[in-house]
Amino acid sequence: MSRGPQPRALCERFAIDHPVFAFSHSREVVAAVSRGGGCGVLGAAGFTPEQLEEDLAWIGGHAGGRPFGVDMLVAATYVGADEGGRSDAELLELIPTEHVAFVDALLAANDVPDLPGATAREEQGVLAWSLKGARPLIEIALAGGAALLVNALGPAPEYMVTAAHERGALAAGIVGKPEHVAAQVRAGVDLLVAQGSEAGGHTGEISTMVLTPQVVDAAGRLPVLAAGGIASGRQMAAALALGADGVWCGSVWVTTEEAETPPVTRDKYLAASSSDTRRSRAATGKPARQLRSAWTDAWEAPDAPEPLPLPLQWLLYGPVKARVNRAADRSEGARRLASGFVGQVVGQLAEVRGAEATLREMVAECDRVLDELTTPSEPSRAKAASPGRTEENA
Repeated sequence: MSRGPQPRALCERFAIDHPVFAFSHSREVVAAVSRGGGCGVLGAAGFTPEQLEEDLAWIGGHAGGRPFGVDMLVAATYVGADEGGRSDAELLELIPTEHVAFVDALLAANDVPDLPGATAREEQGVLAWSLKGARPLIEIALAGGAALLVNALGPAPEYMVTAAHERGALAAGIVGKPEHVAAQVRAGVDLLVAQGSEAGGHTGEISTMVLTPQVVDAAGRLPVLAAGGIASGRQMAAALALGADGVWCGSVWVTTEEAETPPVTRDKYLAASSSDTRRSRAATGKPARQLRSAWTDAWEAPDAPEPLPLPLQWLLYGPVKARVNRAADRSEGARRLASGFVGQVVGQLAEVRGAEATLREMVAECDRVLDELTTPSEPSRAKAASPGRTEENA
């Protein structure tokens, strides 16, 4: 028999009130969720070291002294992996002229103007996909007070896990198959994120409902967070019922007041249904769930070139994304191309609310559902509130 969920133990280990881990590229969202009793996790893969240092200092001053984490993207496989990572200049030379011409034609057809005065980061689409690129971010994250380091797209590298443990932080890895658990355990992580195919961003093909209990069974004593398709208290309660110790949420924050989402993309999210996402290689070269757009449609056309492997496809898309977001207020074509990483729960995102209020509502609804499902003779084993919760302070 598999173990039951242990959200209270997870909360005690991370010194948080609610077993909710919030992935976001917005420092404001991260601080708000941590301040509200969860654990905000800053997605830092696209950050420069300078930007990460600045944002972590800001979070440290606005999270109310509560813990927060940093998520990075050290891929198991990518172009240049044998060399430990290549420079952007070297990688740009590897992009076929066919793909450049395809993108140029697509932008021209949609009347997307050039980016005058663009920064180097916008022009080249910087993304730390290798350990070489992530190393300085790891050091800055730990120096900036991160209590948790998370790796996506493969086992957490030894350097990340060792550095975290030496500084008193914890390490986590994201898995999309139960077979991935063993590699993460060997890497020495303290926490697993079972991310189902419903999730936004890089994700596998197994749904959260199926994946979570399999990962829980394979994880042994390691705590497990369920991810993908979780944007409400009912969905959180379902994740706990599947054996997860908590939840990892990303898409639910993209329409909050604090989100970094460009206005054009936020409007598209609010109008989208759960059928309006695609698991596509069009953004990074690896399958990632994102909002369907003229960009994703173009790469699915019969005459489109095959998307390039990571990180070459991102080096194509990064500058396009920046151009599209800048031009969206005056170009219908740019609005058609606008997209973003988001999961199937986008169909539930119908209004703009504060991140802390969203967290409170999720936790309260989860508690109500668990109370309704638990008979008086069998008190719930999986409350979403703090480990020290009593009737007096509930």
